[in-house]
Amino acid sequence: MDPPRSAEPDEPEEPHQPHEPDEPDEPPALPNRPGWDVFAVVALGGALGAAGRYGLVVLWPHAPTGVPWATLLTNLSGCALIGLLMRLVTTAAPHRLVRPFLGTGILGGFTTFSTYAVETRGLLAAGRPGVAVGYLLGTLAGALVAVRLGMWAADRVRS
Repeated sequence: MDPPRSAEPDEPEEPHQPHEPDEPDEPPALPNRPGWDVFAVVALGGALGAAGRYGLVVLWPHAPTGVPWATLLTNLSGCALIGLLMRLVTTAAPHRLVRPFLGTGILGGFTTFSTYAVETRGLLAAGRPGVAVGYLLGTLAGALVAVRLGMWAADRVRS
């Protein structure tokens, strides 16, 4: 059996109106959206930074149960350079591609959180929990100190 029909008539349909787009053909540019030149310098800088990190690891390998000194040096020196760079670029007016090339690109490719995490896990798996915790906390504390030293060095350069 069919359900009972409503006593009210159906609502009348509105006459068909052609849809006018609310937006122009070209979407408006997003504010502060980086251009292709920024992507290009980040990619180039990232490749250079990653190659530098790889070269350092090749020159200074470590045993699976030993402290990964090359990664530690990479991350600490990278943090010092990031502190230096960020202090300098925020107090001066360098070319707009300097920060993405050097900071995000080169130093982002040079420093490595993922390798740091994998090496810490490897030390734990190798039965070296003391070394793993020392490496984990030492890198963290050292990175914070290195950033601050980089900022301090930038202040000395500027004065």
